[in-house]
Formats: sequence, C-alpha cells, structure tokens
Amino acid sequence: MVAALAALILTRTGPHIVMMAVLAMLSISGVLTPNEALAGFANSGLVTVACMFVIAAGIHSSGGVDMLVNKVLGRPEGVRGAMGRIFAPVVLLSGFLNNTPVVATMIPAIHAWSRKINVPASKLMIPLSYSAILGGTLTLIGTSTNLVVNGQYQELTGGEGFSLFSITTVALPVVIVGVLFIWVVFPRLLPDRSDKRAFGNLREFTLEVAVASDGPLVGQTVEQAGLRSLDRVYLVEIDRRGNIVTAVSSEEKLQGGDRLVFAGDTEAISDLLRINGVVPSPENGHSDTLNQDRAERCLVEAVVSPHCDAVGHAIRDARFRDRYGAVVLAVARSGERIQGNLGSIRLEAGDTLLLEARPAFVSRQRYNKDFLLINDLDKTQPRHERAWLAWGILAALVLAAGTGLTSMLNAALIGAGLMVMTGCCSVMQAEKSLDLTVILTIAASFALGAALQKTGVATWLAGGIVELSSGTPWLLLILTYLAVSVLTEIITNNAAAVLMLPIVLEITEKAQLSHEPFIFAIMIAASASFATPLGYQTNLMVYGPGGYRFTDFLKVGVPMNLLVAVVTLTTLLLGWPLSQ
Repeated sequence: MVAALAALILTRTGPHIVMMAVLAMLSISGVLTPNEALAGFANSGLVTVACMFVIAAGIHSSGGVDMLVNKVLGRPEGVRGAMGRIFAPVVLLSGFLNNTPVVATMIPAIHAWSRKINVPASKLMIPLSYSAILGGTLTLIGTSTNLVVNGQYQELTGGEGFSLFSITTVALPVVIVGVLFIWVVFPRLLPDRSDKRAFGNLREFTLEVAVASDGPLVGQTVEQAGLRSLDRVYLVEIDRRGNIVTAVSSEEKLQGGDRLVFAGDTEAISDLLRINGVVPSPENGHSDTLNQDRAERCLVEAVVSPHCDAVGHAIRDARFRDRYGAVVLAVARSGERIQGNLGSIRLEAGDTLLLEARPAFVSRQRYNKDFLLINDLDKTQPRHERAWLAWGILAALVLAAGTGLTSMLNAALIGAGLMVMTGCCSVMQAEKSLDLTVILTIAASFALGAALQKTGVATWLAGGIVELSSGTPWLLLILTYLAVSVLTEIITNNAAAVLMLPIVLEITEKAQLSHEPFIFAIMIAASASFATPLGYQTNLMVYGPGGYRFTDFLKVGVPMNLLVAVVTLTTLLLGWPLSQ
C-alpha cells in the first residue's frame, strides 16, 4: 500500500499501471489467490460503470446534449448569468450520467458559447467541472466512485448495498450550497484569460454544406439558425439553385437545398456539422446512400499526395465516394481557403482535405499513397432524430432502478444495450466510450482493498484511528472524511475510496457504529476534489481549455473543499444516528 501511494504521488506513472502492478504482486506473492485478485473485474459496480459510459455515448452521439445546450444556454448577461445557465443542465446530467463524458461533451459547447456571449472561457470552465462534480454526488450512478464504493461494500459485507437515491438526502444540501458559493464568489476569484485569437494561425478551409429540405432550418433567417454567430467559421455565400448570394445578410431566409459555403478551421467545422438541419452538400459526392450507417463515419484531416489519382480533377468529378469510400467536406490550400464552391475546386498535391470517411479509410491509407493522414478527428455527426429516444432510454433506466423494478446493474445493462440496438450510438462509438484506464484502475484497486482486509492491515489501521479519536463517533466521522479528502487530492478518487472503505468498515465494526453515514462520507469526500487539477478527471479536462494555472485551482478549490466538508459533516451528524 505504501509503495502504491508513493508511486501515485511521486511519479507520473498512470494509476491504472500502478494498480495493475499491485494486483500482480499480490497474486504472485500469494497474499491473494488468483480468484481474489481478479474478483474486481467481475464486480457489479465496475460493470455498471462501463454501461454508464455507453449510455453517455448514446446521449452524446444522438445529439441529446447539443439539444439541451441549445435550448437552455441562450444569451445571458454577464459572468453570473452565464454560470446560472450552466448549473442546471450540468448538475442534472451529471446526476444520471458519469460526469466525465458529460464534461467532455460540454467543453467545446461552452467554449464556443463563451465567445459568442463575450464571457472569458476561464470564468466558466472551472464552474463547469465543479458543477459536474457536485451533480455526480446526487445519485448512485452519477459518478463511478459511488458505484465502486457500493460494489465493494456489497462484496466485503455481503449486504444488498444502496439504492439509486440513497445518497441524495446528503448530497442535495451540498449541491445547493456549493452552487450558490460558486455563483457568488467565483466571478471575482477566477482569472480573465480571454482568447484573443479569432482567426490567427489557422488553416482556413473552404467548406460547403446544405440545408436539409425537411430540416428545422428551412424558413429561418441566418441569424435565427445560429449561423451568423459561429466562432472561427463564417458564412461566405449561399448557392441557391445556381444563383450566388454573396455578402449574406443576417436576415436572409434559408431554403431547403441551399448550399452554404463557409470558411473556417477544422474544429469549428466539426461543431458546424453538429447543427440539426445541416447536411453535407450533394455537390461533393454526397448522396442518400452515404447517409446509411452514418454513425460509423468519422472526420479525417488528410493531405493530398502527388500520387493521388484525384489530382487535377474537380471534386465533383473525382468520384471520391466510389473510389475511397469518403466524402470531401472542406479544402484548404497553403493554409488559406480557396475561392468558389466546393464541387468545382480542382485538387492539387498538398491540398488539405477534411473528409467524412468510414474507419476502414484510415487503416487503408496507412498502406496506400493517395493521402498523407494528418489527423483522425474522431468526431462523427450526431443522429439528431435519435435524441429524444436516447433521453427516453435514460429516463426509463432511472425509473426502473429508482422504483426497485430491477437492480442498478440490470438497468444499466439494458440501457447500454438499447442505446446500441436503437442506433443512438454505434458499436464502435460504444467501444470508444469505454475508458479503459478508469476501468482497469477500479478493477485492480479492489485487489488492494481485499488484501488490506484479508491480511489484517485494515484492522490495524482502524484500531489506530479509533484510538486516536478516543472512540468518539463524531470525531471518527470527521477523521474519515478528512483522510479520504486528502487522499483524493494526491492520488485518484476511485483509488482513495477503495483504499479507505475496508478500513472504515473495520472502524465502524470495532466502535459498534452504523455503516451508512461513514459510507456516505467516503462517497462525498472522494468526489469533492476541488483543490487541484490532479484529484479529479474533470478538473484535468478543463485545465487546458480554461487556460488555468495550478494556483487558480488552489485559490477557488481549497474554500470549496472546506465548504463541502462542513456541509456534508453537518448534514450527516444532524440527520443520521452514528451508533447502531
């Protein structure tokens, strides 16, 4: 245990590598039998975590999150107004989806939105992460930590575990107070690191898309459709049945079949293609047959090589779809956009293309000489028609688990299966959603937890803590919370929770105390990691996009840690009897 903690704290070795090494050593040395060492991989909590990743992928791939963002965020006034719009959807989503994919989905949306409303992203990214952390504590499925603690608790005690909303009574006051604190205090404490680079040093692509004839954009003005205020991509012209509309007015009404010519960078184009009602233009080789298996397609950035058969041909004549199984979405030449519509551009060696292609294209071009691949953007267009279905599957899952109709594990398994079967996400997207490092860390951590209990180390540590507190129940609860909180900041939340649970179970057994408040203290303390970007994955995810420094987290995170600790402990001490 000491070696594992030292490796996690003092080295840059990934936690999954450290915990797998621990598992191997415990099995090889005979401390655990092979079955005991590998028991974590069959734990119901771990399988539920994996299923929740797939369910989150279904919500994301169907455009469910985009739909929520577009309907809720709007155009608020000032930093506090923007924060207020973020809290509700993020807390709600994180309560029922693993908060890591929620934040991953929201980062690009919040980044683009912040520039649209002229609020620095650095004022919003930490509140995004902290809101997701707080929301994740609301239910058993909101964060992998809660599921892992519940799974290990069932394994160590043989008990039934906790229901979906068992922790909500403790977490709700924490969320309300935490959100209010962020809204009141953070606008003054967070730095203003505005990104002033609108089009600086960007390859500027020429992109052509079409307005879907039966889509929601028909009849809307350019402004109403949200195409005027896009960041780092701008509408150059509209090709309407052969007539070119240049210097497009914000009041110009869109018609079905309009071909819209944009200029912008790759990331901005990826965001543009997520808009419901925008489809690739038929002029660049796109056809109805290409819409089939749309979820299997991804965006790829590639450079045309001198050996490419399409060199010298206009894009519409190059038969990209038949020849390569790909469609040209955008072109850049020497870092600049090319004048004219996309279909008429004659390709030259060195042109950078943005392609929509099947995964086989990427593997095939590793051995062919037609293209030099720059970047598999790993992004697909959402299937907006499945958005309501994806939300319906999530609601049914929550209802089934919340009412006791089925177990949390079975509800998650059914939900993940339905997301794939109904096409909300493809099999490939489901596979990509599984965060292997998180799953390995959790599964291997169970082995160390089991070894601590089996060898008597947990009993010895528990005895020392009980002695330190003189057996005073409220002091034991405070010490438990502080120990988990400190460990979470220096290792990972899941590892901290799994290490502490067997020790805490021994403490409550020795002191003849109720398990429940101590388990809830572990769940909240392991999630409430605000002081550093290292303790929680969502903090690390917003670190770069927000332009933060380590000290920015300390400035706002330490007060948050203390506040959440006080509210949690007060709620537990007032609301739960500590003695059995």
